[in-house]
Amino acid sequence: MDHDTLERVMRRLALSAGDAIMEIYGSDDFDVRAKSDDSPVTAADEAADALISAGLRAAFPDVPLVTEEQAATHGQDVDTFLIVDPLDGTKEFVQRRGDFTVNIAYVEAGRAVRGVVYAPAKGRLFYTRADGASVEETGSFDADTRGGMRPIVVSDPDPAALMVVASKSHRDAATDAYIGKYPVRDMTSAGSSLKFCLVATGEADLYPRLGRTMEWDTAAGHAVLTGAGGHVVRFDDHAPLTYGKPGFENPFFIAHAPGVALKGA
Repeated sequence: MDHDTLERVMRRLALSAGDAIMEIYGSDDFDVRAKSDDSPVTAADEAADALISAGLRAAFPDVPLVTEEQAATHGQDVDTFLIVDPLDGTKEFVQRRGDFTVNIAYVEAGRAVRGVVYAPAKGRLFYTRADGASVEETGSFDADTRGGMRPIVVSDPDPAALMVVASKSHRDAATDAYIGKYPVRDMTSAGSSLKFCLVATGEADLYPRLGRTMEWDTAAGHAVLTGAGGHVVRFDDHAPLTYGKPGFENPFFIAHAPGVALKGA
């Protein structure tokens, strides 16, 4: 994989998809339908998916592509591939809360090694550079011209006063019980893969997820967090979270800065 080309293409497609999403987000009304698993889907999901998948297939025709909105891609047995969630946080989109993202990632030998997370309603753009280091781009975003780039790095946590981020739409008693094992100074709720990015920038130290997720939900944020010095591990045994699993379904996991002493399940 040419990582310079990958960085450029993923960034451009994420921004273009964000523009398509925001055009629909700004409309007076949009249809919401239920998929076979009862999760919501909108025209914004489909428009962003069509744009991103066409762009990735044109740029990287020999690399397998897995995307949430194309069920035909979900039966592949691969460990090196591109993976996309064109609109992560559709519930946030539908409720016009702004915490939704475009997620594009590259997985190599089961590891999420490169990714871009774009939150168009929040005006935040995070991605891994060709060398694997993560940045947050600032300024007005243009698909063809880069703005300012700020290297991001995880926090050096205070073990007696942790900053925790958890799901806005999927928080439950089990998550609260696990968080209760830590001394927490600040608790934040956020939607979509923004939670990974908050750990990556040092705005949070710990993000536990004790609920169902798919690999397209996590790969891009995982790559950004890794490039900022963070880790994502399985909840049960704290082994690294890997990709290319059967059905592309994740176990429970914990995203964290290395300075956090993880508690057992």
